[in-house]
Amino acid sequence: MSEERIVEGVRLSSPDKVLYPEQGITKEELAEYYVAIAHRMLPHVSHRPVTMVRCPTGRQKKCFYQRHAASGVLPQLHEISVPGFEEPYLFIEDVSGLVAMVQMGTLEIHPWGVTVEVPDRPDRVIFDLDPDEELAFSDVIAAALEVRDRLRQLGLESFVKSTGGKGLHVVLPIEPVTEWKAAKAFAKALSNQMAADAPERYLTRISKAERAGRIFIDYLRNDATSTAVGPYSTRSRPGAPVAMPLGWDELGPALDPAAFTVKTAPARVATREDPWQEMRGVRQRLPTP
Repeated sequence: MSEERIVEGVRLSSPDKVLYPEQGITKEELAEYYVAIAHRMLPHVSHRPVTMVRCPTGRQKKCFYQRHAASGVLPQLHEISVPGFEEPYLFIEDVSGLVAMVQMGTLEIHPWGVTVEVPDRPDRVIFDLDPDEELAFSDVIAAALEVRDRLRQLGLESFVKSTGGKGLHVVLPIEPVTEWKAAKAFAKALSNQMAADAPERYLTRISKAERAGRIFIDYLRNDATSTAVGPYSTRSRPGAPVAMPLGWDELGPALDPAAFTVKTAPARVATREDPWQEMRGVRQRLPTP
C-alpha cells in the first residue's frame, strides 16, 4: 500500500485505502473525483459553514458528524463564528479544502444555507422531498415540479438536484436579507398548502408511520444550523452515489438518480453545461407576508 500522495497540496495518507468496498473506490480516487468536479461544486459549498460526515475507515464502518474544529482537522479547513452560537464552525475556501476533507475520511459534505460573509441570513431555501420507499421516482419528480410551479406563481425561480437517494431537493436562491425564522415560515406555509391540497400525496409531519404512499416535504432544513447535502457531494451509501444538480428539462421518465456516482459524474460535468449556472445571477427576495 502506498504510504502517501500529494493532491492539490494536501498529503493523502494511505491513498490506497478503500472507502467504497463495493466499487473498490480508494481515498486517492475520491480525492481525484473532487478535483475533477471542484469548479462546479465550490460555488455552492465554499465559504459556507459545513457539516462533514466522516467515515475514516470506509462507508460500511462507523461514521460520525463533525462541524467544529478538533484534533486532526487540517489547516485547509477554516473557522467562522456565527452570531448566536458559542463554538466556531468549519468552512473551506478552495479545492484543497475538498481534498483535505477526503483526507479526513469525509464521505458527505453538508453546507449550511448561509455564507461566511453573512452567516446569520440564509441565501437559499430548500424543499427536501423525501418519498415513502414504495413510491415511484416519477411521483417525486411530479412533486418537485409542483414546488417549482408554486414558486413561479410567486415570481420566484428555483433549481433542482438529486440527493444520492430517492429524493429531490428544490433549491430557492434568495438574497441574504431575510431572517431564518421568516425563511422557515415561508417554506412551511408552501409545504403545508401542498399537503392540504393533496393530503393523499404529501405530508409535512416527520412521522414514518404516516408516510406510507406519500412524500414528506421536509421544510425543517431551513433553520440556522440545519444542512442539506451539497451538490456533487458523495453519499455514504452503496454504489458511491453523488447529489447531482439537474436541469428542469431532465426531470422525466429517463431520469435515474442512481446513475450519478463517483465513477460517472466527472464525465457528465465535463460534457454538459452546468444546469445551475444561472443560480449565482438570480436576485430575488421572499414575498413579505
